[in-house]
Amino acid sequence: MLHENKTIDLLSVASIPLVMTLGNSMLIPVLPLIEKKLSISAFQSSLMITVYSIAAIILIPIAGFLSDRVGRKTIIIPSLIISGLGGLISGWAAWKMSNPYWMILVGRLLQGVGAAGAFPIVLPLVGDMFTHKKQISNGLGIVETSNTLGKVLSPILGAYLATIVWFLPFFSFPVFCLISILLIWFLVQTPKKKDEPQKLSLFFSMIRKTFHKDGRWILAIFFVGGLCMFILFGILFYLSSLLEDKYGITGIRKGLILAIPLAALCISSYIAGKVIGEDMSRMKWLTFWGILIIAASSFIVSFTESLIFLIAVIFTSGLGIGGALPSLDSLITSGFEKSERGTISSIYSSMRFVGVALGPPVFAIFKDQSHKVLFFSVAGISLLTAIIALVFIKPPKKDKGLSYWRGE
Repeated sequence: MLHENKTIDLLSVASIPLVMTLGNSMLIPVLPLIEKKLSISAFQSSLMITVYSIAAIILIPIAGFLSDRVGRKTIIIPSLIISGLGGLISGWAAWKMSNPYWMILVGRLLQGVGAAGAFPIVLPLVGDMFTHKKQISNGLGIVETSNTLGKVLSPILGAYLATIVWFLPFFSFPVFCLISILLIWFLVQTPKKKDEPQKLSLFFSMIRKTFHKDGRWILAIFFVGGLCMFILFGILFYLSSLLEDKYGITGIRKGLILAIPLAALCISSYIAGKVIGEDMSRMKWLTFWGILIIAASSFIVSFTESLIFLIAVIFTSGLGIGGALPSLDSLITSGFEKSERGTISSIYSSMRFVGVALGPPVFAIFKDQSHKVLFFSVAGISLLTAIIALVFIKPPKKDKGLSYWRGE
């Protein structure tokens, strides 16, 4: 058993979501510039985010299953290497090729393959590292804060690197991956597996039984997590294009503006991780109110395109998303035995990537149509999601423990 003071281990693990977020979100402020450099449409540029996410969606459950059987680090480190290679391919194509668009997408696809075995495995890894639910919740809060910190830094760093050379963000990603690899390799110790891996047939039988008993609240959590990421990446894409196309704001200045609503998400995630503790009822209600805040903010912003007001309302949405995500992470991680945790949390992460994949292209389609219709739609979907969270997410009552939570 590892000692319970695992601060260095946890901070090293938290480097993974930071790096993975930089690898994806760094491109958001650069996409309008890439469109001009490559003479492509906004929809085509949005596919650089979508392709990355599609690869992750498909492979995340497989990576989660393998991590349950062969160990978390055994999956994470090769995945970081693959993701770094993807960044090198995209950067090389942008630098050397006359028509690099399709090869950039290939590199992005490879980055997504690596991402599938990196960030999603962090959630069950944190669950493995600690024995008490409060420690797990605090650890997941730090991980989600690292994730959102990456989102805050991404637009600033991406915009800055692009002012030097427009394709430099692609080349920077392998460097970040190397740092994370070294931290995980040398500083993170994981509990040794005591039991032999389950047989494949028995494992899938157990998963089917879990979904049969508790499928409603599990699927509700999947849906809510996916919606949060859909709105987050969609709004970031929309705001990035709006700043450049309508207001002529580019470079570091644009990166700093994009970081404002993301800072709210970062702060809110950190506080939520501290507040929720072991209280699963509190996790549910924090999720509900977080999504309701998104719905209200989206409804209000549909009536105006004023930049200052838009940023203020999106800042409020960031608070809602930041409150919901750590709660969802804790609900999905604390409710399962270690043997199931990697697969269930990985499917959840896959659903979050569905939101990431859909956000930019959907917002790209709507951004030239109607601002009001776009945000009315987001408000309506968010309100429906808040109701789903309220009705279908049913944490265990006090003192009933894990067996109640799992429907046993």
